[in-house]
Amino acid sequence: MMGEQHAKIQARHLKRNAYLYVRQSTLRQVLENSESTKRQYDLRERALALGWRLDQVVVIDSDLGQSGASAVDREGFQRLVSEVGLGRAGIVMGLEVSRLARNSTDWHRLLEICALADTLILDEDGVYDPAHFNDRLLLGLKGTMSEAELHVLQARLRGGILNKARRGELEIRLPIGFDYDPAGRVRLDPDVRVQESLRQFFRTFRRTGSATATVKAFRAEGLSFPHRIYRGPQTGELLWTDLEHSRALWLLHHPRYTGAFCFGRTRVRKQPDGSHRHQRLPSEEWIALIRDAHAGYITWDEYEENLRILRDNAQAPATGRDRGTPREGPALLQGLALCAKCGDRMTVRYHVNGTRRVPDYVCQREGVEHAQPICQQIVGGELDAAIGRLLVEVVTPITLGVALAVQKELESRSEDSDRLRRQAVERARYESDLARRRYMRCDPDNRLVADSLEVEWNQALRNQTAAQEHYDKQRESETGLDDQQRAAILALAKDFPRLWNDPHTADRERKRMARLLIADVTLLKEADIRAQVRFSGGATHTLHLPLPKPAWMLRQTPGTVVAEIDRLLEDHTDSEIADWLNDQGLISGDGKPFHRPMVRRIRIDYALPSRHDRLRARGLLTLHEMAQRLNICPDSLKRWRRAGLLKAHKYDDRGGYLFEPPGPDTPVKHQHQGKTTGKSTTREGSFPAHTA
Repeated sequence: MMGEQHAKIQARHLKRNAYLYVRQSTLRQVLENSESTKRQYDLRERALALGWRLDQVVVIDSDLGQSGASAVDREGFQRLVSEVGLGRAGIVMGLEVSRLARNSTDWHRLLEICALADTLILDEDGVYDPAHFNDRLLLGLKGTMSEAELHVLQARLRGGILNKARRGELEIRLPIGFDYDPAGRVRLDPDVRVQESLRQFFRTFRRTGSATATVKAFRAEGLSFPHRIYRGPQTGELLWTDLEHSRALWLLHHPRYTGAFCFGRTRVRKQPDGSHRHQRLPSEEWIALIRDAHAGYITWDEYEENLRILRDNAQAPATGRDRGTPREGPALLQGLALCAKCGDRMTVRYHVNGTRRVPDYVCQREGVEHAQPICQQIVGGELDAAIGRLLVEVVTPITLGVALAVQKELESRSEDSDRLRRQAVERARYESDLARRRYMRCDPDNRLVADSLEVEWNQALRNQTAAQEHYDKQRESETGLDDQQRAAILALAKDFPRLWNDPHTADRERKRMARLLIADVTLLKEADIRAQVRFSGGATHTLHLPLPKPAWMLRQTPGTVVAEIDRLLEDHTDSEIADWLNDQGLISGDGKPFHRPMVRRIRIDYALPSRHDRLRARGLLTLHEMAQRLNICPDSLKRWRRAGLLKAHKYDDRGGYLFEPPGPDTPVKHQHQGKTTGKSTTREGSFPAHTA
């Protein structure tokens, strides 16, 4: 047998290096299973016995502590494959196949490269040539058995864990707020401040209905949240930091806070690049779920309600019937409007009318996905106003109870925040007393220890002072509700319409109030707009609204204004009419003040006779007609008008006039015979002599 092995080793192999690959699966094996590591290093002697020099033996041991299940994170194995592919390796040595790889893909890739590069493989049993069919078959079987061995080991370990988890007895790391007692049973954290912080968190979420709003409320109140360290030199210590949004979502999604034992909430899938993807599973696919296994902070129904609120608040809803969180826009029915034709939830668009944003409710989901026309689009300005009036009518009888509930909630919130801050002061005082006792028990002569304990005591005193100052400051700012404030709340409850219509009430808050009362509103646009309102209690109410007018009708000049312009045209020009309308406070259909071109446009659109036509119809003469009647030039006629000798009426804003026909008092042109020249002279401005 040894002769066959030596026969496989040729001179061309001895000219290249011998690579020894050393690996242990975990760092614990490296420290405790030292004999296995020693046996792997001893393979260098085998290489020397087979003919390689000591300087030709290259040891690759950078993968100590790395699993052989994959080659992605094993730099040593990747280096070995590279050296073989470059033709620098005459032989590859490993104690057994499992040391080189426990994955058939990685193992067969190495065999293929060794066969192409004419590289031998050596393990504790002998030398193999991957280019020979029998050796390749044997090595393939060894690789398959190595992978199967890893699977069997993992299955045994996993089976014990799963069996214990199904009984609810598996001890796993608990989330913040829980602890194991000496008997190994789960209990609430003995720290009362931690318990109150978690209860305050869940109360705040039920009040605000949003994880982001909960984080903002904690920061506005100046409240810290507990966090336990699980890695590093401070493992096990409890830190108090600001509540973060990701932390809030993690708390709301964790079923352990209901007192349930759960295991297997996620499934891990390996990706082609070697990374792992965690997939969250529905509760019915969890490996173990035992409700009421220990004390909790909320009930299971509250947990499911919290998840439903988070789904509704999602920015990108998974289905077309998710309501979404109330946003800042003025659309009152955002997330509540349903299409009566297809049943999908309608989305919101906005258009600008002057300076006001007006919502449009559009059913477009199917149209966007299948490139079809949208079901229907409804302008929401009048619709939102009608829904608001309906809510005022419905809510008014119960506003007193709502106000009392709000008052009670405000007082409860103030008491909860004060209790948490008071516990923070008590904890700081306890840590200060503990640091003082440590310092007092220290030997004064041991200055190194005494100085360090004195620094800790001083820091604890500063923390206590800061906590007390923060508590006092918050107490001053939250004086509670006095009798005057309670009376104001009750008065506000009786005047709910003023609260609803107050322009200072934010759109988002108005929509949140609507969602408390309305489950959904089904809209249908036909001859009119039919809105069926379904209240949260199950009652329904149907509204019928006229179809909104087209844009041109909305911008149409009111008929009263047109009639007034028609009347004023008898005695005024376009510019004078515009000034008069503005003085009266009238506006156009676009909501703008009047000006001369606008009056002219209205006069033309409504076929109103112009002032010029009206005067002509009354028999007034133009400049040239009047000049011919009086037998004078137009310039003279203009001078007579300016002198007040003629009656003229202005018909436009450019100085145009029409003249009343000549009467008996109208000046005429006289001709006199000159005495010296014999020529006649004209004398203007004299009045005519009346002859029989």
